[in-house]
Amino acid sequence: MLVALSIRDIVLIDRLDLEFAAGMSVLTGETGAGKSILLDSLSLALGARGDADLVRHGEAQGQVTAVFDVAADHPVRMFLRENDVDDDGDIILRRIQTSDGRTRAFVNDQPVSAGLLRQAGALLVEIHGQHDDRALVDPESHRALIDVFGGLTAEAEAVAQAFATYRAADKAVTDHEKRIEAARNEADFLRAAVDELSALKPETGEEEQLAARRTDMMAVEKIAGDLNEAFETLNGTASPIPELASLLRRLERKADQVPNLLGQPVRTLAEAMDLLEETRGGLESALRETEYDPRELEAVEERLFALRAASRKFSVPVDELSALCARMSGDLADLDAGEDKLAALVSAAGKARAEYDKKAASLSDKRRKTAKALEKAVEMELPDLKLERAKFIVEVESNPENRSRSGIDQLEFHVQTNPGTKPGPMMKVASGGELSRFLLALKVSLADKGSAPTLVFDEIDTGVGGAVAEAIGLRLARLAGSVQVLTVTHAPQVAARAAGHFLIAKEATRKDRVATRVQRIDEDHRSEEIARMLAGSVITEEARAAARRLLTAAE
Repeated sequence: MLVALSIRDIVLIDRLDLEFAAGMSVLTGETGAGKSILLDSLSLALGARGDADLVRHGEAQGQVTAVFDVAADHPVRMFLRENDVDDDGDIILRRIQTSDGRTRAFVNDQPVSAGLLRQAGALLVEIHGQHDDRALVDPESHRALIDVFGGLTAEAEAVAQAFATYRAADKAVTDHEKRIEAARNEADFLRAAVDELSALKPETGEEEQLAARRTDMMAVEKIAGDLNEAFETLNGTASPIPELASLLRRLERKADQVPNLLGQPVRTLAEAMDLLEETRGGLESALRETEYDPRELEAVEERLFALRAASRKFSVPVDELSALCARMSGDLADLDAGEDKLAALVSAAGKARAEYDKKAASLSDKRRKTAKALEKAVEMELPDLKLERAKFIVEVESNPENRSRSGIDQLEFHVQTNPGTKPGPMMKVASGGELSRFLLALKVSLADKGSAPTLVFDEIDTGVGGAVAEAIGLRLARLAGSVQVLTVTHAPQVAARAAGHFLIAKEATRKDRVATRVQRIDEDHRSEEIARMLAGSVITEEARAAARRLLTAAE
């Protein structure tokens, strides 16, 4: 339920903090005091469309905060969790309206979209009035209310699940038929492609491995050429080593004769000969280590080029050739064994459809019985609401071929306001005052079923008085036994039934400014306010006595 409402700088309200309790609360006051502003503010916090004109003149922004105390298993908590919004403790909806037309929305101080705020608000509060453009407009809500009233929610969910199963089975048939047709049109191409790819046997990652092996082998081939040339220079027929060796021997013989002259050159030449021999040995060892088979390089290149050619031909990366082959093989298998599989899918779809039809037909029968029960319950409320000649009708149209997740029924609330007139949709046929009373009768009949935890009624007693206003007040009080009820009213008979009473008035704040003030009033002030509602501007003792009688009767 709504436990607190805080308003800052909205139209005539500069600062307002209200606390609400369970049961029925009424808001009364002179015409123009600001009752509609209060409801507009609440609507803004619930996600209604923003408007720059709502911001108090001269201020940069206005703000409304609504605090709700709801049970741990209330649907709004699950909704918030599904949207990654914290739902611990109270649920706090806050909306900021700026003077340039922009708005910002928050749930539990977490920024959210206006759409999410509106969805959360709809789970917490319903606002109804003579010119209601939200409540019960969508026939989908009528069907949901019938299900809730008849305790059919679980069966409706089972129908929805059966519909999902049926649609999935039906889609499987359609998809398989398309695959068979496509495979049949491309059968020759598919067989040739599968034969080619099966012979090629591509493997994932093979291209990368082959490319790396080819690069390594080509690098080795280039190095091997240089090594061969160097080795041939030192070891071939043109090698300078034998001639240098002969020269070294001659010099060694002559060195004994002139050691001071040839000793150093002979030693240096001997060291050079040793280094050349070492170099020749190293080159020979390197050649042995870089030996490779040119035929292997050729085979690697042929394999790599074949894979890349297939990639270009089939317009897929090399790594996807294997998966493509599997898909094409599957398409051929579907073509070869498609009729058997299709027959199985058609059979499964038929069983799913039959199961759905069975559950939907059962639900439809129960909805028709529930519709009659709701008609009787609502019509029992109508005489006291001065609608004794009116009828409430739940129009049910069922079409077994019109399958949907909600079943095979189209439901809509119709009314006949006078004998001899044509029944029609409640939102179109009933006048403003009649609509509000039909709505009240419907809400009382549903009690706490299918209702938000807080119901707001905006002047639904306009244009009625006496016994009808008394009946409205009695039913609002009865409804408040199940849900929280907030009512803006001009009827003293309704105000007398409230557990909480808020008086709305204008107050001058300075010479050129006024502000709307709201205060909770006690029993003595309630009696005086109800007397004012009875008598008008001049409150007489008779009016005060009548007010006391109304309060006593209500108690």
